[in-house]
Amino acid sequence: MAEKEHIAVLLDEKRVFKPSKEFVEKTNVKKWMDKHGIKTYDELLKKAEDYEWFWGEVSKEVVNWIEPPRKILEWNPPYANWFAGAKYNIVHDALDRHAKGDKKDKIAYIFEGEPGDTRKITYGELYKEVNKLANALKKLSIKKGDRVSIYLPMIPELPIAMLACAKIGAIHSVVFSGFSALALRERINDCEAKAVITCDSFYRRGKKVPLKKQTDEALEDAPSVEHVIVYKRTGDEIPWDEKRDLWWHEVIKDMSDECETETMDANDPLFFLYTSGTTGKPKGVIHCHGGYAVGTAVTLKWVFDIKDDDIYWCAADIGWITGHSYIVYAPLILGATSIIYEGAPNYPNPDRWWEIIEKYKVTILYTSPTSIRLFMRYGEEWVKKHDLNSLRLLGSVGEPINPEAWIWYYTHIGGKKCQIMDTWWQTETGQFCITPLPIAPLKPGSATKPFPGVSADVYDNEGKSIKNAGGNLVLTHPWPAMLKGLYKADERYRQTYWSRFKNTYLAGDVARKDDDGYFWIQGRADDVLNVSGHRIGNSEVESALVSHEKVAEAAVIGKPHELKGESIVAFVVLKKDVEPSDELKKELREHVAKQMGKIARPDEIWFVADVPKTRSGKIMRRLIRAKVLGQGTGDTSTLANPDAIKELEKAK
Repeated sequence: MAEKEHIAVLLDEKRVFKPSKEFVEKTNVKKWMDKHGIKTYDELLKKAEDYEWFWGEVSKEVVNWIEPPRKILEWNPPYANWFAGAKYNIVHDALDRHAKGDKKDKIAYIFEGEPGDTRKITYGELYKEVNKLANALKKLSIKKGDRVSIYLPMIPELPIAMLACAKIGAIHSVVFSGFSALALRERINDCEAKAVITCDSFYRRGKKVPLKKQTDEALEDAPSVEHVIVYKRTGDEIPWDEKRDLWWHEVIKDMSDECETETMDANDPLFFLYTSGTTGKPKGVIHCHGGYAVGTAVTLKWVFDIKDDDIYWCAADIGWITGHSYIVYAPLILGATSIIYEGAPNYPNPDRWWEIIEKYKVTILYTSPTSIRLFMRYGEEWVKKHDLNSLRLLGSVGEPINPEAWIWYYTHIGGKKCQIMDTWWQTETGQFCITPLPIAPLKPGSATKPFPGVSADVYDNEGKSIKNAGGNLVLTHPWPAMLKGLYKADERYRQTYWSRFKNTYLAGDVARKDDDGYFWIQGRADDVLNVSGHRIGNSEVESALVSHEKVAEAAVIGKPHELKGESIVAFVVLKKDVEPSDELKKELREHVAKQMGKIARPDEIWFVADVPKTRSGKIMRRLIRAKVLGQGTGDTSTLANPDAIKELEKAK
């Protein structure tokens, strides 16, 4: 769907879905409002404009400081210290207090592996496993402030590894298991990780993914790494380095299942998570213990209305921010029971998810528009085979959801009785920022309004607030789970997020605000691809192509794709005397997959003699995209090589 049509569809969206009065009365947010004498949704938003009061007040419901903050917020733009002076460790709330309290025997995680193996882990058991690994890390001289890279699939050992690091004050840096060895190496080297935690291999679409082999390849040039801890998932034969490699089960064997939780400052780093940038190198986003705990736990408690008897399934991957915030930290702080599923959504059949929902009586499902579109393609008959009546609330994340996918999700998965929480947020924001609350009327395709205590707006290029037109999405004051900066990149942090509008966070997304103050997110403003909800930098894919010996130059764009959101289209300029061929296209696609991971493999490759560039040498992706989508190319006066536009028509 072309950009113009897309905006038109959004503008024409008039349907409104209201929650039932009976449902509203029972929600966590409504109970909090009643306690504070607040009558309506609008009044709640108004009251929360005093955001320091608001976040100080709601923090009392979710965190227990070791020493209380002397101040709710110290704001020295562009750096915020939330809950300044507080002593804290997120593991104290996510684990210790449940294991020592009445949730000891409550199930924290229900795990289902792709082959069908299952495990249920209580808070008490999780506590012991985390402590044993934490003690093992200490024995390997991992200490407060050291970085540990974690390269694991969707198995319970991933949250265990994260919590074990956090418990001793080490900083975890999780790398998505779908990323390649080279992507892992880049991230290990940027954060100078002292250890890596991985597994032998894992299951995906009936095949085994050799994670340890990929880890070894990454470590061929990663001098900071001293130890590799390997969890045995499949029992496969794997390469082994006696000096460096250690089996998980062996390092924890003689460890105590008690381990003291390190007391941290609320603003000490909890983790780094790398996100795609518009220019080459991924950015190491830093999140801290205190504000992050408050921001994620309060938003999950209110938006997804988590209750003690819920079975909650956030069907994302922990390798991304959604999994960090809403599979690991927030659900554990709230003492919830969550599902972790290892495999593909449609393996061995397109109803695998519905089978899991029916089997475990899942009450809340949080997934991406990409997955919803995938299931729409298979049709309703796969859904009808299962009883999904246990569901009471649905959610969407990762990219804007088209209204038709919203309606399909509402009708066929939610049985027309579940409100859909369509959440907008980012790796950098750490928590939901624009999102419905279960008490709010919904418009399909809109992320509704900012969460109480968060302030968003849409600015034109001059920084004026605008309505009913696409503009720059901004956040106008600090929020608790916001990033603490970019690792070793202060200038890039200031430049990327804070240089456009004074003391205002630039999200890098285009959005529109309607007359009711509802936000409609329209996609990225910069050159970042959104493939199946995964953000990938165009320039990273271009760099991967250019690293092939036969390629001189490459330009990569995203083209709307009904299933994945965007497909990756590459225009490649070959080196002199290299003949274009279908074989070479295949070779280049595999080359990118090896460099970056299969998720970044181009769907289409076209050979051209030149790509359009500005006089300063910047590739004009906007023009290429317009040409591919059959739109007008607009002003081409800044082009150094106008003929390159005609070249696109001759692409082979």
